[in-house]
Amino acid sequence: MVTTTAPPSQPAAVTRPRRAKAPASKKRREALAAYAFLAPDVIGLIVFVALPMVLAFGVAFFKVDGFGNYKYVGLANYQLMGSDDQLWAALKVTGTYVITFVPIAFVVSFALAMLVRNHFKGIGWVRSAFFLPNVVSLVVVGLIWQFLLVDKRGAISNLLAPLGLGDVSFLGTPSLALGTYVLISVWFLMGYQMLVFLAGLKDVPKELEDAAEIDGANAWQRFRFVIWPLLRPTSFFVVVNSTIGAVTGLQAFDLVYVLTKGGPARATSTVVLYIYEQAFTFNNMGYAAALTTVVVAMLVLCTGLMFAFTRGGRFDED
Repeated sequence: MVTTTAPPSQPAAVTRPRRAKAPASKKRREALAAYAFLAPDVIGLIVFVALPMVLAFGVAFFKVDGFGNYKYVGLANYQLMGSDDQLWAALKVTGTYVITFVPIAFVVSFALAMLVRNHFKGIGWVRSAFFLPNVVSLVVVGLIWQFLLVDKRGAISNLLAPLGLGDVSFLGTPSLALGTYVLISVWFLMGYQMLVFLAGLKDVPKELEDAAEIDGANAWQRFRFVIWPLLRPTSFFVVVNSTIGAVTGLQAFDLVYVLTKGGPARATSTVVLYIYEQAFTFNNMGYAAALTTVVVAMLVLCTGLMFAFTRGGRFDED
């Protein structure tokens, strides 16, 4: 009797679990949510930055008075800049302010960040005290300092009287007004820049500092070879941001307008204040628009060069 055996059954195919794919509708909703969050900023930039820049570039080719009368003059507004002595004086004041304010504010704010980096009792109050001026309106800041520096009667004049400096007019002397303006600007912005540096210091791994200390590096060597290289992108941001703010920011107009209105003897007349005067004092809107486009172009060029030569602050990276 012949017996037959059934062939062995084939093992069931092993299937790997597949990662569940998000439905297309869910991805679409996430994308719409992202666009919805970005929309207010994008609309604000278009309405309040991009559109005015385009309009200013167009108005620069016209002679416009305060009554809305337009007369096409071509490049006349740009040609006028070459013979405008007050413009060149304002550019000189602005350049002096930038090369003085930016490094002083950088050093002071970085020193404050290193000072309040470590936690100690009351650290929150100390940080808040340094940042407090930045939350006050610049108009209020200007009025306060104007009151403190008023000639012969201000609080600072009274404090300096025993040193024989009680009669010094810090805002009324051409040789002192710009320096006083620089120091007030540093006092106002040092808290903000301090927080930026603190954020950068938080990203410095503590393990690297501890390893350097174990290897025998002193405090200066740890700063020079560990902390500073990792802070270069943050430092670059502070320099670029403070440079743009010094040329076109609120402290370049609001503060100087409240303190001195460009005086004495045009010693504190910044280029932004000069543009304001051309537009709203002399009703020369076309010339003011041309000046604005030139200033913006110069800032874009300088910022681009800084990015190109420093790689965004990463000097040593290949």
